[in-house]
Amino acid sequence: MGPSGVGKTHLAVAALKELIRRGHAGLFCDYRELLKEIQASYNPASESTEMKILEPIRTVEILVLDDLGASKPSDWVRDIVGIVLNARYNENRTTIITTNYLDNPATEGEAARLPSGKLIPPTREDALEQRIGSRMRSRLYEMCRTVEVSAPDFRREKTHAGRA
Repeated sequence: MGPSGVGKTHLAVAALKELIRRGHAGLFCDYRELLKEIQASYNPASESTEMKILEPIRTVEILVLDDLGASKPSDWVRDIVGIVLNARYNENRTTIITTNYLDNPATEGEAARLPSGKLIPPTREDALEQRIGSRMRSRLYEMCRTVEVSAPDFRREKTHAGRA
């Protein structure tokens, strides 16, 4: 977890590529794209179904779920997250998750401080728990080891370097 542009997706994909190279089955899934694909499956003209879309996500040996919490939270979004994470948890499958949402957001009136020292203005929506629900966040505590990535925004640095 960490702010945009610090390399979370790059690191997750590198880990997935290495695991696939070692003979494991893996899949990369963008969280927002997954939700859009499932929503599209509700169209009567669609040949796809929600469960057909979710099956490889739920059963692949190693899943990278990129940008968890990026979509506006709703009961439906939280249900989809629950379906995916519970299935993977129950089958003890490896899941690498990236998110821009911090674990311990600032409390009311306080600013959170990243390991880099950067202050993040207080807001309740900065919490991963607010984006995916307290039940799923609790499940992730058991499933995952949290790694906070703190670095300058690579995209911003790259853009500024090109203007020098």
